[in-house]
This record gives sequence, C-alpha cells and structure tokens, in this order.
Amino acid sequence: MATKIRLQRGGRKGYAFYSIVIADARAPRDGRFTEKIGTYNPNTNPATVDLNFDRALYWIETGAQPTDTVRNILSREGVMLMKHLRGGVKKGAFDEATAQKKFDAWKADKQKGLEKIAAEEAKAKKDAAAKALDEEKKVNEAIAKKVADKKAAAAAEAAEAAAAEEAPAEETAAEAPAEA
Repeated sequence: MATKIRLQRGGRKGYAFYSIVIADARAPRDGRFTEKIGTYNPNTNPATVDLNFDRALYWIETGAQPTDTVRNILSREGVMLMKHLRGGVKKGAFDEATAQKKFDAWKADKQKGLEKIAAEEAKAKKDAAAKALDEEKKVNEAIAKKVADKKAAAAAEAAEAAAAEEAPAEETAAEAPAEA
C-alpha cells in the first residue's frame, strides 16, 4: 500500500482549513484516511500549523511520501531535519545527544527569527497608526481653523450690522431734539 501524507480540505468556500492526514494514495482527497496527525490553517498570518511531531516523524521514517505542500510544512516544523539527523545517528556520524542538540539549536534560531518578524510587523502597525493619527490631527486642525475663521467673519458681520443699526438710531435721536 502506497501511503501518502497529504492535506484534507475542510472549511467553507473561500476560507480553506486543512487536516494533515496519512492516507492510502488511492483514496479520494477528502475521503478515507488512516490517521490524522495535525491541522494547517493558511488564513492566518503566518499560517498556523498544529502538528503531532512524533507521529509525523514516525510516518516519514516508515516511508510515507508527503505531498509538496505537506513536505514544506514538515520542513518548517523540523520533521525533515530530525529525520536527517536520525539518519546520521544510525550511520554512526554522531550520537543521539548531539543530534538533539543540533535540533534544539535549529529550533531556537527559528523561534528567534519568528519573534523578530512578529516584532517588525508590530512596529510597522504601530508606526502606521501613529502616522494616521498625525494626519487626522492635521485635518482636524484645518477644520478647526476654517470654523474659527467662519465664526470670526460672522462676528464681524454682526458687529458691522449692530454698528449700522446704532448709527441711524443716533442720527434720528440727534435730529429729533433739533426739530423741537
């Protein structure tokens, strides 16, 4: 039986969610499978992978062939590296402790890289928010200036109108006693 490690599609239309399964190569994509070893969600940034590392390593060492996408996922999770290191242990190139030390160093380096990327994304998001806030403040200041100018113009017109009303009233008051 040719065994494959492949993705089984789930989720709704336009929002795929995959299970990583061990299946016979002749079985349909979303059909019968031997074992489910994890999930893959490409909709998040970065893609979320939940994998049973030990079972994936067991199946790879047993001879199950991963599809291209699953091979990339397993490489990112370190399953392929661990298979390579275990092969070196079997050949006598180094011992199990050295292999585990190399794997742990790789995992720590990978984690450091992921944290760096996450920090850069957070900084970019914060900078974008600060820039948007500054632009909004500039727009608000411009609007406030226009409103203040409009109010000043309205006040000036009101003062002119009041002065114009007072001036004829004073003239009529001054003319009335002269006639009497």
